[in-house]
Amino acid sequence: MSEPLLDKQSRVAEIIKILSKEFPHTRTALNFTTPLELLIATILAAQCTDEQVNKVTPALFKKYPNARDYADAPIDELIPYIRSTGFFNNKAKSIKNCCNALVERYGGTVPKTMDELLTLTGVGRKTANVILGNIFGIPGIVVDTHVRRISARLGLTQNDDPDKIEFDLNAVVPREEWIHFSHLITYHGRKTCTARKSNCKECPINHLCPTSRKI
Repeated sequence: MSEPLLDKQSRVAEIIKILSKEFPHTRTALNFTTPLELLIATILAAQCTDEQVNKVTPALFKKYPNARDYADAPIDELIPYIRSTGFFNNKAKSIKNCCNALVERYGGTVPKTMDELLTLTGVGRKTANVILGNIFGIPGIVVDTHVRRISARLGLTQNDDPDKIEFDLNAVVPREEWIHFSHLITYHGRKTCTARKSNCKECPINHLCPTSRKI
């Protein structure tokens, strides 16, 4: 039997309340000081840990402080800086093409609308929501690997496609909590509800999780 929407919304509100006490200070784990730095870091974070990205970005950001610098850089020059993040050939091309578009269409600045961000190479809804939420304060749910996994375990979605998961979550998470919810679930996924094993016995929201009740 499908859970009524109001019941699901009530359960989500309680999840947010509990996890907010568990993680009172949440933020994106990627290190950045400018919108461009966060954009580049998020592209590099695809299929790579934030920790590893943070190891390579200091030298990268120092070498290429603006979009024009990335756009003008030869691919072979970029690769050594990002090799350890994996899929470096594709990421180097994405960064160059993305920054070319920034220079040509937006004067080298990172745009602040979903539609504009989605025109950039290497930018999907996940990356766009990271930028919009963390730079411009525009609400959006970031469906990273943790949000994708835990949303399914919590019975908040039955979809596998990240965009569809985002829209499912939009319906049950209050709009003003979209950014906060994304951070909370990511923190929870790193600490307790991990990919290898969900530690249901020590989970503060296990009583709100249908998967926990089945274990």
